[in-house]
Amino acid sequence: MIAWRYLRAKRAEGGVSVMTWISLIGITLAVFALIATLSVRAGFRAEFVDTILGANAHVTIYAARHETADGRSISSFEDYDAAARDVAALEFVTRAAPMVRGQVMITANSRNAGAEVYGMRAEDLRSIPRVGEGADAEGDLARYGEGIAIGSGIARELGVGLGDRIRLISPDGVKTALGTSPRVSAYEVVYIFTAGRYDIDRTRIYMPLQEAQTYFNREGLADELEVMVTDPDNIGTDAQIALMQAAGPYANVWTWKDSSGGFLRALDIEDNVMFVILSVLVLIAAMNIVSGLIMLVKNKGRDIGILRTMGLTEGSILRVFFICGAFTGIIGTGLGVLLGCLFAIYIDPIFSLVNYISGGGVWDPAIRGIYALPAKLQWGDVMAAVGLSLGLSFVVTIFPARRAARMNPVEALRYE
Repeated sequence: MIAWRYLRAKRAEGGVSVMTWISLIGITLAVFALIATLSVRAGFRAEFVDTILGANAHVTIYAARHETADGRSISSFEDYDAAARDVAALEFVTRAAPMVRGQVMITANSRNAGAEVYGMRAEDLRSIPRVGEGADAEGDLARYGEGIAIGSGIARELGVGLGDRIRLISPDGVKTALGTSPRVSAYEVVYIFTAGRYDIDRTRIYMPLQEAQTYFNREGLADELEVMVTDPDNIGTDAQIALMQAAGPYANVWTWKDSSGGFLRALDIEDNVMFVILSVLVLIAAMNIVSGLIMLVKNKGRDIGILRTMGLTEGSILRVFFICGAFTGIIGTGLGVLLGCLFAIYIDPIFSLVNYISGGGVWDPAIRGIYALPAKLQWGDVMAAVGLSLGLSFVVTIFPARRAARMNPVEALRYE
């Protein structure tokens, strides 16, 4: 009751309502910033990993350069269907598909761009989550054997749509007596997909496996095996050894963590640094509680002296002022959690409003890779923010509360 009266007291009555409001707003904004940052961080990481696993192989198996029976030196799989069956037979593998890869220059409507061609069968393309059936795409995969599938970024850059024809130019073409001449072929666009990653949509083309083998002079060969597993996060050494043994004596493996591990580690370091920085922000906001309580103790010195002479113990005085500071921290933390959760839930309309007010172009997918600012609200992050805020609020409140409890009632009433 006493703590509540002190919190409500106006400045003319010896209270510090202005400082209380400043402390409350500071804690609220600090907790909001912490939860908003953690949710955006979690959303960005989840979206990035999902686009990797949804449009790329979990494990790529490629062949080391070796000599064939007829004396050729190749770095491809000859009996690729058998190798794919042996790999797919492993209990932790969900799919294994042979693939041919090559880089080309594409041209249409007097525009040029570079791209990477993935040659694979139609049934294998359908099983890729962010490219095949169920993905955000236009066209019909049933016509995949009649043309090619391209990313939406390529379609946008070249100004082509379904039914248009684009030309693919490869430097590794027909070998003649005068050297190797470039190979130029035209293909109809029958499928346009959006994988959710700018670099994928902007550079990737899918072509039927047999056509890719002919186009890149890989008749009877496959450059690599694209493998999907049940648990992409746990592809340990034992699993990699099993994959190499199943694929043949010249097989090597390259996991998705090998290709993107550096970026994921950078995200982890950034997460830790941002948490420390925002924790300091919460601490600064909590220090406002100390300022307000010190002023409150100074203004309430006469009340403390009277309460002590009436028999109130040091512990009771400490609890009164501790409740004053802790209550501010609890209310501020609650409001901050509310604002942070609302921000994470309604980030899309908030981001659209910011983009509209600024005139557009706030988020450049060419730089950030994904098309929108994501957010993923995790209760672990919310609890970390709540624990940090309340812990700091309670700790910093102890010092001024103890000062009030140890105040000598004689000294407090001497000049009254």
